Amino acid sequence: MFELTDKVALITGSSRGIGRAIAETMARQGAKVVVSSRKQEACDAVVAEIQAAGGEAIAVPCNIGRKEDLETLVAATRRAYGKIDVLVCNAATNPVFGPMHEVSDEAYDKIMTTNVKSAFWLCNMVAPQMAERSGGSIIVISSIASMYGNRKLGLYGISKAAEQQFVRNLAVEWGGHNIRANAIAPGLVRTDFARALWEDPKRLAIMEAITPLKRIGEPVEIAALATFLASDSASFITGQTIVADGGRTIGDPS
Repeated sequence: MFELTDKVALITGSSRGIGRAIAETMARQGAKVVVSSRKQEACDAVVAEIQAAGGEAIAVPCNIGRKEDLETLVAATRRAYGKIDVLVCNAATNPVFGPMHEVSDEAYDKIMTTNVKSAFWLCNMVAPQMAERSGGSIIVISSIASMYGNRKLGLYGISKAAEQQFVRNLAVEWGGHNIRANAIAPGLVRTDFARALWEDPKRLAIMEAITPLKRIGEPVEIAALATFLASDSASFITGQTIVADGGRTIGDPS
């Protein structure tokens, strides 16, 4: 049902964690995948595994906080495959863990540029050519940190809330060209990005206790959802934020 044969999928932050799982899953469904993160070696390792499994992929390193790097990424993808059918804005950062009043201007700018402005830049580069071909799927990986107040992740949560409004705007602006835009808001997932939360036995026990499924998520579970949204099976879904958190945001914490 989630067939992606002949589709070209560009995925940022795809050398590890959720992004890597998305790249591998989409490749298994037939997509030609562009793996991108800061380091060439890390991207090459993912590409090698995808190719060893029979998939097709190339590596294009990119610092998403630099507009010129994003322009290079898009140009390299088009040189290799001629188009971009699926864009996954997954790469993100959170250099601070603490109250907002302690965050420096530099950290604020880094969070907003990496998490929000980079998606703005990248979508503006990709959507017009999607429109020329009358179709495309844009997926932004957000977070449930956008859905409640945070004592330690305040600015990260704000950036993730902005992403959700961004996909609603994209859906309205580009829907007439058959371009869909959606966000995924994961809960706690077993990735390097969230390692400090799930490697701490006390914190992990608390999260498991307040989550109806009594466990945290795995990257492949988010990847499956992203692959669905990229496929024609999701052809009538746009402008949505789909929560994948094991029920964390709807559970009774008591």
